[in-house]
Amino acid sequence: MLPFFKKKNGESPKMEGSESTVSSEELLDETSTDSSDDEIYTELSIHPEWNIPKEDRYAFQFLNQELPPLKPNQLSLSGINIMQSDDGSYRIAAFVRNSLDKAIKLEDATLVLLDDNDEVLGRKAFNLADVGEIPAKSARPWNFKFTSKDLFTTELPAEGWKLAFQLKPTSRKHSLELAESWEKSLAEESKQQLEEMVNKLTPPKAGEVNFMGLKANQAENGDLHVTLLIRNGSEKNVNLEQLPLQVEDASGEVIAKGGFKLEKLQVKANTSKPWTFIFPKSLITKESIDLSKWKAYPPEQKK
Repeated sequence: MLPFFKKKNGESPKMEGSESTVSSEELLDETSTDSSDDEIYTELSIHPEWNIPKEDRYAFQFLNQELPPLKPNQLSLSGINIMQSDDGSYRIAAFVRNSLDKAIKLEDATLVLLDDNDEVLGRKAFNLADVGEIPAKSARPWNFKFTSKDLFTTELPAEGWKLAFQLKPTSRKHSLELAESWEKSLAEESKQQLEEMVNKLTPPKAGEVNFMGLKANQAENGDLHVTLLIRNGSEKNVNLEQLPLQVEDASGEVIAKGGFKLEKLQVKANTSKPWTFIFPKSLITKESIDLSKWKAYPPEQKK
């Protein structure tokens, strides 16, 4: 077995990966009977069959104490480190954390390895029964082996990566996502209306990203404000940095066309996010526009 930690001139061990969390109800159909705690700190739990040196046990204890608290009814994978074996495979060490007030047992699950932009670096199905029974409110270190067949790259990042449970598509309902600025400024009634609309709409096809018009109006200064619902049917987050858009009014004519720099506008996996795009008056190609009926779309998506 590979050593658990890289010896670096007496330096204290550190978490080289990030943490991913998932609802225990989504993954296991399990919830706590008492969910009154706002923050749950996990206790270290070493597998009873592991015989490890005291030095490694102290290191695991130290790292566990550094981990942030979980919320009730969560499971998480907290990345410890990645080490390469002589055969070229990788051993990815992570804490499996349980915030429930009861012990759990994991079974078959697919894990994905992600970089710091949530791009998928690898994927593998595991039988996690060997992890054993994870006690209530505890963190158990475990090793996950990825071979070249499980990875989509030959270079893995030293830090910032994370392991995550891949939920089955049927268990993930397409939902509304609001940017922080929208969360703060939008009235509760408007939020509820948006959420109800997203719930009623047929979700986008798997892997599809599309745009749905919500609202369009022309301001007093002549600028055109267009609010779209960006719908991500993919199982991974989508980052939009630049987006060309054009708008047609009721006549079917293109009345505005422009490109938008979005500074990595992120739409999370399987969610819809509203966003407003402002076309300056100078980009409007028609003097009198009819917004009783309209549509906006990237030019390449026009059918």
